[in-house]
Amino acid sequence: MKMFASDLDRTLIYSNKALADFGQSGEGLLGVERKDGREIAFMTNESQRLLKEVSAQMLFVPVTTRTYEQYKRIFIFQDVLNIPYTVTSNGANIHYHGTPLEEWSGIVRKRLKAECALLEEMMDRSQSLELNGKIKMAENLFFYYILEEKLTAEAKNTIAELAESFGWRISHQGRKLYFMPNPICKGEAVKFIQEREDINIVFGAGDSMLDHDFLKYCDYAYVPSHGELAAEKSITSPYLITANIGTAVVSKVL
Repeated sequence: MKMFASDLDRTLIYSNKALADFGQSGEGLLGVERKDGREIAFMTNESQRLLKEVSAQMLFVPVTTRTYEQYKRIFIFQDVLNIPYTVTSNGANIHYHGTPLEEWSGIVRKRLKAECALLEEMMDRSQSLELNGKIKMAENLFFYYILEEKLTAEAKNTIAELAESFGWRISHQGRKLYFMPNPICKGEAVKFIQEREDINIVFGAGDSMLDHDFLKYCDYAYVPSHGELAAEKSITSPYLITANIGTAVVSKVL
């Protein structure tokens, strides 16, 4: 049996902000996410067609840093595709037909207590960095800053070293700077599903360093050339990097 595990934002779907970053517009695109009565994320019609084909041929698993509530706003997954498994909150939660898998949640909670600093402690530590931005917390599991100014390479290295010393790591995606505890990991969640379903071939796609956690276990891994991960040449050599950017990458990935 085969599985296709894929990140969502800036890999399969694109917000207006992401489209602007890549010099693209939403004209002619298909709305796939709705919030407060308006469509806020998009993909091409060709991408939707290909995704339907892929999900009919193998197990398609969305793997996202979004919370489950944020994920549910993407109506294409509710209305068009048959999706048994969903990995949300960067791997902290696995839903099976909409119900959380308590077996998996228990594994994650146990590791959080044993392997890293508590959320509150790490948030306090991050305050010393004097980051210019708004801080937000996700499900009492991890947090991120929405930055108001660009992050220098030197500052990013300093932040990464601080996080690492407490069993956490960071990922910088657009204006968002994520602080993630090591036990909350997309890779471990994907491996759990692979073993549960006796999957023998895994395809994967993702654009950020948080996606590297599961792409490194895939038999075939695709990375958009526009993402944070593509810039890390030392770890992406085994991956297939797309030539295109933005919405044009999806047809290459699928």
